[in-house]
Amino acid sequence: MKNLFLFAACVITIVACKQTNKSDDAEANKKFASMCEQYYQDGLKLNPISATFIGDERYNDLLPNDGSQAYIKENKSFNERYLDSLKSFDREALNQNDKLSFDYMKDQIEMNLEGFRYHTEYFPFNQMFALPLMFGQLGSGTGAQPFKTVKNYEDWLKRVNAFSVWADTAIGNFKKGANAGFTLPKALVVKMIPQMQSMVVATPEQSLFYGPIKLIPASFSAADKKRITDEYRIAIKNVLIPTYKKLGDYLKNEYLPKARTSSGYAALPNGAEWYAYLVRQQTTTNKTPEEVYQTGLKEVARIKAAMDSIKNKVGFKGDLKAFFEYMKTDKKFMAYKNPQEILAAFENIHQRMKPNLKKMFENEPKTPFEIRQTEAFRAASASAEYNQGSADGKRPGIFYVPILDAKTFNTTSGMESLFLHEAIPGHHYQISLTQENAALPNFRRFGGHNAYVEGWALYCESLGKELGLYQDPYQHMGALGDEMHRAIRLVVDVAIHSKNMSREDAIKYMTDNEAISTEGATAEIERYMGIPAQALGYKTGAMKIRELRNKYEKELGAKFKLSAFHTEVLKDGSLPLSVFEAKMNVWAEAQK
Repeated sequence: MKNLFLFAACVITIVACKQTNKSDDAEANKKFASMCEQYYQDGLKLNPISATFIGDERYNDLLPNDGSQAYIKENKSFNERYLDSLKSFDREALNQNDKLSFDYMKDQIEMNLEGFRYHTEYFPFNQMFALPLMFGQLGSGTGAQPFKTVKNYEDWLKRVNAFSVWADTAIGNFKKGANAGFTLPKALVVKMIPQMQSMVVATPEQSLFYGPIKLIPASFSAADKKRITDEYRIAIKNVLIPTYKKLGDYLKNEYLPKARTSSGYAALPNGAEWYAYLVRQQTTTNKTPEEVYQTGLKEVARIKAAMDSIKNKVGFKGDLKAFFEYMKTDKKFMAYKNPQEILAAFENIHQRMKPNLKKMFENEPKTPFEIRQTEAFRAASASAEYNQGSADGKRPGIFYVPILDAKTFNTTSGMESLFLHEAIPGHHYQISLTQENAALPNFRRFGGHNAYVEGWALYCESLGKELGLYQDPYQHMGALGDEMHRAIRLVVDVAIHSKNMSREDAIKYMTDNEAISTEGATAEIERYMGIPAQALGYKTGAMKIRELRNKYEKELGAKFKLSAFHTEVLKDGSLPLSVFEAKMNVWAEAQK
């Protein structure tokens, strides 16, 4: 899963308008571009952390109290205002590029406005999706928050002070939610408590947030160095440590006893309707939970048959579950001694497929790329992930690999397919090429849809053989395992939230159908419990891209060029799947 921080209300900026012969149309495009630019700028002010991730430093000192009623009201008003603005334009008078912007913007705002029906503020954070965890990354000195100038250091201190206010509001919302029958599952709360407690240390120097002081630039004056160091010590001691302690104590002593024993949204007031909304939001389709569930069952059966054929090919005597167990536990699949060897193995995958990448992709990102071990403070609950680089190339795209114990890191865990998804050509190509494309409106450069972004990354896993990978049957099995993992999500996510499947039954379904440890399956199932429907976007988007590729290969025959298809998929940035399919069909017609 990429760590792409997207606006609740997508940001949009000026569109490069094509000249038309009609002055009225040109004027309409100009006004539309102006409105889009204002929408983008207002969106950045409303979502300053998103601005930081993009590399826009203007709001690095701001941290909105996004759970407050004032903020929610402002956010709703922002969406209503721009939907009204959008209605004042005749879509047909816009150029093709602006029509895509119009369709994206309308879809996004209408989805956002529908979301205000539900009390998302009652769940301020969980064990996966949490400002307190992201705050640790930002404040460590090695994340997206820059620490290069004196102003950078002063900006962060302002965010620190605002974090204390944010935390008080979060506790207040947890309390309101509990009183109204909205609580998180107990299984998630017990994971959140140690996350908060880990930030409570005896001295400022022991804190993760002391990182920027250790990295303070030599160019700073002695007076600035002393002042900043003193201020950071005070902020860590008097604001950060007490705030994390307050969050941990509240969760442990007050919230945990009230947390629910059920796993899914069906147990919440209006939960079934809320979940159905999330399915549409995360898949950018009109699919119902039941349609998604049935697709999942079919895909699980199909992939299982492919797994059986590999099991037979390597001569394993036993059923599929025994084969999974063998792959999980046999020492020959645990070949590494230290984290550096694992990171080097991922880089080796990159080097092996480079010659074929050039054949299948016309464009390569300019954004630098790095492979890093996930920081210790969050590794226990983290998945491998991609953090986008900045558009100016100053901050690289980073593929993070959590390594708790290198000696038990399993080579059959789908290392090749994981790299294709999280790194190259998955998230790194798609996000970087989009951000680097200055001809695109900024909403397409910096916004995104789960189904498109994760769908592309999962589609990239299917390119392994064409890229010269998956030669080892166990790596191919790992890739099938990754695909099976996404298919299982369609089944268990829907079943947890709309069919009363328990956490335990969901874990069993996962371990029965793929080579995953009970601990791994537990973390995954708890992720779906905490972020409902998010995991549905992957398979939905990947199946759409593959469906279109197969269709065009058949229709176009010799005129179909895979590298041109990939360019077209990526060149306009993320779009809702319906808008994306219409655009791709226009491209295919032009190839004829």
